[in-house]
Amino acid sequence: MEETTVWKGCSSQVLNLKTFLVCGLIAILLLAAMAMMVSNAEKPPAFLIWTDLILFLAPLAFAFRKWLKIQSRVYELTTERLLFTRGIFSKQTDTMELYRVKDLTVLQPFFLRLFSLGNIVLQTSDRTTPTFVIEAVRNPKEFSDLIRNNVESCRDRKHVGELDMNEKINE
Repeated sequence: MEETTVWKGCSSQVLNLKTFLVCGLIAILLLAAMAMMVSNAEKPPAFLIWTDLILFLAPLAFAFRKWLKIQSRVYELTTERLLFTRGIFSKQTDTMELYRVKDLTVLQPFFLRLFSLGNIVLQTSDRTTPTFVIEAVRNPKEFSDLIRNNVESCRDRKHVGELDMNEKINE
């Protein structure tokens, strides 16, 4: 069977809401300071205007960088694997075979629940990534069901089961 993409998406920008609000407030305050400086002086010094303008652009650039960082984190669920790609200029892709997923947990903190978002925590038998978190995805319960169904299908196709050697044996 050929591997196909089942779902592809990225985390919500709601993760950046506090950053966006703070940067927006700072930019507005700096813009107001520049407007007051220009209106109160006959001819304000050019270096003050340029300094204020640069200071105005700094929080906007910071907010844009945070937006780009979240936007470049892409999760892809296929019929065989879960891929996580991140990076703005240089990309890194982590791959996890679906049959390695042992347990799924859906976390919906109050703030994320306000936006119908949640985190999905995967406990895996993968040595490099024993815990894998998919952050701030829309409809997390439905997405976790989709992951679970694909994990079970992958295990059936590969005839893979799980044996937990950490449990105590009753004597």
